[in-house]
Amino acid sequence: MDVRQKYIVIGYASLALLLFVKGVFESIRKKNPYVETPFLFWMGIFVWGDAVVFGLFWFLTSLFSYLLGDWMLFLLFVSIFWIVRSVGETIYWINQQYSDINRNPPERLRGYRFFGNDSIWFIYQITWQCIVIISVITTIYFANLWLKNM
Repeated sequence: MDVRQKYIVIGYASLALLLFVKGVFESIRKKNPYVETPFLFWMGIFVWGDAVVFGLFWFLTSLFSYLLGDWMLFLLFVSIFWIVRSVGETIYWINQQYSDINRNPPERLRGYRFFGNDSIWFIYQITWQCIVIISVITTIYFANLWLKNM
């Protein structure tokens, strides 16, 4: 792991720890676990409740990668995380489309003004399916590089 990569991993770990603390505060103290956090999408944190779990996850995986000095391992954690997260989101949006419980009214979703009606749900489904594909490919690629470096 070169110096730049170490700074990235340390920065990621530090941010993750701060988000974990903020997530605990927002979720438990302020009772706001479902308040959206669109600026944290890139870490898989969509609401403050996610920050409690994923903040700790990202802190520990970053710390582990840093202690081992393994940049490729860090990238594998990121890509495998996105496989699991995006498969889960795909399933969520399929269930949302056919559920009687309307947790996400279509008119409140980003992109609704372009697609209208409940077609936005399948747009979310296929978007997450694309993220699954990208994540699987990057995981295979990073795993190959990681194994070559062992």
